[in-house]
Amino acid sequence: MVTPRTLSGFKDRLPQESMAKNMLLNRVSEVFLKFGFVPIETPHIEHADILVKQGSEEIQKELYRFNDRGGRDVALRFDLTVPLARFITQYQNELELPFKRYAIGNVFRGERAQKGRYREFTQCDFDFIGSESLSCDAEILQVIYASLINLGMSEFSIWLNHRKILNGICKHFGITDKSSVDAVLRVIDKLDKIELGGVISELNIELGISTQKAQEILEYTSIKQNGAGKEFFKSIESMKEWNKELKEGIEELEELYEILLPLQMDKDCYRVNFSIARGLGYYTGIVYETVLHRLPSIGSVCSGGRYDNLTRTFSKQRLSGVGASIGVDRLLAAMKELRLIGGKSTSARALIISMDKAYLGYVHSLAESFRRSGIAIEVYPDIVKLKKPFSYANVLGHEFVLVVGESEFKAKSVTLKNMTSGMQMEDITFLKALELLKED
Repeated sequence: MVTPRTLSGFKDRLPQESMAKNMLLNRVSEVFLKFGFVPIETPHIEHADILVKQGSEEIQKELYRFNDRGGRDVALRFDLTVPLARFITQYQNELELPFKRYAIGNVFRGERAQKGRYREFTQCDFDFIGSESLSCDAEILQVIYASLINLGMSEFSIWLNHRKILNGICKHFGITDKSSVDAVLRVIDKLDKIELGGVISELNIELGISTQKAQEILEYTSIKQNGAGKEFFKSIESMKEWNKELKEGIEELEELYEILLPLQMDKDCYRVNFSIARGLGYYTGIVYETVLHRLPSIGSVCSGGRYDNLTRTFSKQRLSGVGASIGVDRLLAAMKELRLIGGKSTSARALIISMDKAYLGYVHSLAESFRRSGIAIEVYPDIVKLKKPFSYANVLGHEFVLVVGESEFKAKSVTLKNMTSGMQMEDITFLKALELLKED
């Protein structure tokens, strides 16, 4: 006999968690559609050369890469952004630009499994392709904000930075080679994981940056907005004089804040943090990371940024894009811990029980009428004593139980019980039962 088990870093989902996940994805999809984003789908497997060298060195080490039965070099996608670049290039003559898409699907990274992080996980991406306007960057931030609000979240911060700011700080300290700058940014991006001492040590030992210079770099990359945006930008005004790249990065963030100023978003929810680097190498502009105040240890639950050169792997045509990814599994783990996920293991609001086989036709016709009226209802299939189906309803989370016995069958009525309040009404009509189910 084969022992049933799952691989480390992979998981099954029981109905309660699957329903919570569907709820999450439905709610964020509602937001995407309101902003005009449309869904697309891409394969889980791509030709390996599509994915290789698109992510950081760390992600390349985590790539699931193999030869298929045809001997082709293939790999499982590690995110949904690189397949998007291939998709846009391949179908550019069939798509109208700017193009706004969202995609929901599983991705694979052979990283160390830990709480809220798996080797197979669902990503939920939304991207704005084909425009360099900061209006797009502002809209991505609005979608992040609206999505979390629609999920019942209220205490979170969307941290913002600009890759030009980080590049400019590196340039100010004499680090100008692109590969060296990228290496520095990847180390800085680990600040929350290995802390200040670890970052200085890594910059010193692995990249040959002196301890003093490393400390100076970290002094400026640790700058963080605490108050209002206007006062913050005034406090860093002098940094614009360091070099052109740093000046452009700061001014683009200022422009972004001007776009956001008239909106009804909570201004305290988005703030600048110079330590936000985003490890993926394709980001070139504004970057985002979203953390929950009550669960900071779980990491970013929604992150992304602008990438101006992603499609250059597939085409000489330069297409600018900006987008973000909702970390579905992390967010689900957080919502579970914060008790924002319901305990239901059923999609039905009510359960209807027949006390005799002779009444099953009537029971199914009632259920059909409820469904046509917009009420999700399940028929209990077996003819048993009431204790068992009531226990079933209680465990799965049905809000109402309807019972059809001899008297109800003769009167063409039902007995209805509210499983939350315990209220019970006997021999009521279908219309009365429907009214009660719609009211609650």
